[in-house]
Amino acid sequence: MAGLRMLNLLAFFLPGILLLESAKIMTIHILGLIKERKLYKVLSWVPHEDNQREYHKVTEFLLQESFHGRENFNHYVKLYESLGTLCSDLLSSEGILDSLRNENTDLIILDSVDFCSLLIAEKLGKPFVCLFPVALDNSGKLGLASPLSHVSVYYLPFDNTIKQHFAEGSRPVLSRLPHKAEIWFVNSDFALDFVCPLFPNTIHIGGLLDKPVMPLPQELEDFIAKFEKSGFVLVSLGSILSSFQSQTLLEEMNNGFSLLPQGVIWSFQSSLWPKELKLATNVKIMDWIPQNDLLAHPGICVFVTHGGINSVNEAIQHGVPIVGIPVNGDQPTNMFHVEAKQLGISLPVINITAETLALKVKQVIEDKRYKSAAVAASIIRLSQPLTPEQRLVGWIHHILQTKGAEHLRPYAFQQPWTEFHLLIIFLFLLGFTLGTLWLCGKLLSLLTQWLKGPWKLKKM
Repeated sequence: MAGLRMLNLLAFFLPGILLLESAKIMTIHILGLIKERKLYKVLSWVPHEDNQREYHKVTEFLLQESFHGRENFNHYVKLYESLGTLCSDLLSSEGILDSLRNENTDLIILDSVDFCSLLIAEKLGKPFVCLFPVALDNSGKLGLASPLSHVSVYYLPFDNTIKQHFAEGSRPVLSRLPHKAEIWFVNSDFALDFVCPLFPNTIHIGGLLDKPVMPLPQELEDFIAKFEKSGFVLVSLGSILSSFQSQTLLEEMNNGFSLLPQGVIWSFQSSLWPKELKLATNVKIMDWIPQNDLLAHPGICVFVTHGGINSVNEAIQHGVPIVGIPVNGDQPTNMFHVEAKQLGISLPVINITAETLALKVKQVIEDKRYKSAAVAASIIRLSQPLTPEQRLVGWIHHILQTKGAEHLRPYAFQQPWTEFHLLIIFLFLLGFTLGTLWLCGKLLSLLTQWLKGPWKLKKM
């Protein structure tokens, strides 16, 4: 990057802050891509013990309710209330904020899901780019100004945080901060997303986390060899979700997998497996699995997943069809996209029985349309002219060279609200309509009087 001096990139997430001290711009902690670890300086931060305990309580309750199909909107409001409290703790830490101010920062990279990162960027007064860690939804309205009647309820818990840490007269409107992003990087692409018009500052980087395929451990190769003719099924519901599965759900899934002729490799903590539940003979559970390497194996038939975006992206990368068991968060939306693209099918967690699970897995394996669609999606992703890393680095380089991406942001973000919502035109049309109605009324009144004149003369 000729002409640029030392570049510092900041990536924020609760409860830590990560700084990059190099112009190589190849590391995004939020998405999990880490290269050249020696280039990082980590500033540690620990929230207040009570607030941290409350946050864990809220998240655990949300997961438990989700597994029982009782998830609702209020649970997420509670979660964001807890995040707002944690954000207040972080903004109260003057030591960390002073350290960030002292950095020679050119650009901030932040996670758009965590609203606190927007407030930190506002505090520092630095340009930033947003990472959108999930698939696009609702036509991909990233940073699009919302109607006057719409204010996300998730923003409201941060109102007190803003009042506490921003002086009156300079308090930001949280819902408007996303409009300041120089660029939006989306952790997906049109292999999964629906086709939609996008702003020039919206860049897809789906597949950014793709890793080279490594040889499988001999233990897994030996297990897969037992099912050489029928293949194997990979099961991974995420490390967090695996901790909240009930024994009833485990029994149904275990019994369902026992009905399959394929082998099943299941990512599950063995210490949490019920001792009284006998594992099916064709099932192998492991605390950790090389998921990417297993998805690349030619013997894999289907991937049973919770539908997290990174798992879906890996399945697309290797052209593997999916049976999704979405629980919460972005998972239902991701699986909606998967079903619409015929990359697999979705099975709500509350509907799982041994028979339905086995039936869905067999359906995806036997109906070749799912495999064909998955392979087609893989080709769409892998055949793009530039890799996700090249797009990411290239556009950040462009921002730094042009001192921002003002030329990519729609003018609508700079318009006064009266102009953006066409209020002047509305008032003009309203005045014209009312004036026309008034004039028509006057003309009708004159016409009526003129017609009444001759009638009176006749009567006389």
